Amino acid sequence: TATPLCPHPTIRVRPLTCTETRRGDRQVVHSLGNSTVHVSAARHDATFGFSAVFDAGASQEAVFEGSGVRQLVELAIDGFSCTVFAFGQTGSGKTYTLMGPLTQTETRPAAPGLLGLMQRSFACLLEQSRSRGSDLALSASYLEIYNEQVRDLLSPGPPCALPLRWSKTRGFYVENQLSVDFESLEAIADLLLQALNPPPPAGSQRRRTSAHALNRHSSRSHALLTIHVRSRAHDPLQHMSPQPGACPSKQGTLCFVDLAGSERVKETGSSGELSVEANSINRSLLALGHCISLLAKPQGKRTHIPYRDSKLTRLLARSLGGSGVTLMVACISPSSRCLSETLSTLHYASRACRVTTRP
Repeated sequence: TATPLCPHPTIRVRPLTCTETRRGDRQVVHSLGNSTVHVSAARHDATFGFSAVFDAGASQEAVFEGSGVRQLVELAIDGFSCTVFAFGQTGSGKTYTLMGPLTQTETRPAAPGLLGLMQRSFACLLEQSRSRGSDLALSASYLEIYNEQVRDLLSPGPPCALPLRWSKTRGFYVENQLSVDFESLEAIADLLLQALNPPPPAGSQRRRTSAHALNRHSSRSHALLTIHVRSRAHDPLQHMSPQPGACPSKQGTLCFVDLAGSERVKETGSSGELSVEANSINRSLLALGHCISLLAKPQGKRTHIPYRDSKLTRLLARSLGGSGVTLMVACISPSSRCLSETLSTLHYASRACRVTTRP
């Protein structure tokens, strides 16, 4: 039977920044309890309900436990394809929610309380492995979509565009994508630190970021970090079996998608190459929103879902409308200056609430 997009989309409201406070921006977004957010401004008064709403005072741990990410980790070990993707305006806190502070390095790690959903998921994988008495074989792949080109951030040398293919058995996939095996979860955490502040020639130092009027470290690409989890339960009678390797295994995935921020070009002051990047980002997010809108319709009223309209929707096709289990973390700003983008994000997430899949 169809089950709702599980867990349902959740909302995280970041605090007003020092710049916004000095500028005199008003706070127009307020959390009403644990599942409702209210937007109150001139000509705009709307209330939205979600499975969870985290206000500016919510800790990273509260977001991890309350959004259902722990459940997704358990499902990945059980063999499901699970995805967490952060969506919202540039500067709304997506990368912080997923990865923690941008200032952390291997020599200067973040305080435990500030670790993001990714690091907490890695720790949860280890915890679940020990409690279930199962062996986990882990590998990771790391991609970015920049100006509609898919690039491997783990391959050595300058990043080059990789072709996106489709097959009946695999769906959409990236050809010649590098997958790196890990012997420990700490090694995956090291990869994440390299993504934040990497020494050459490691991964996502080449992920495109730029400074503009809304964000000094704005992501200019969509990044997808996928952890492949192959688990095999311990069989206490295995030494008595005539087939030593007969113990069944499960293969699941846990994918974290850090979407580039939706933005109005005039607000960012972008021009030249930055303007081209912004237009490319907005087109792919528009395609994603279109797919979500169609998927939210009742099964009998759906038309063709245009996954092929962008590289992003092709790579997320299984997560959105196929056999995957997906969580959207929608990040919003409470500032009156960001009202239009905040309402757009909330409507986006509301449509996602109505999507059903068959994981």
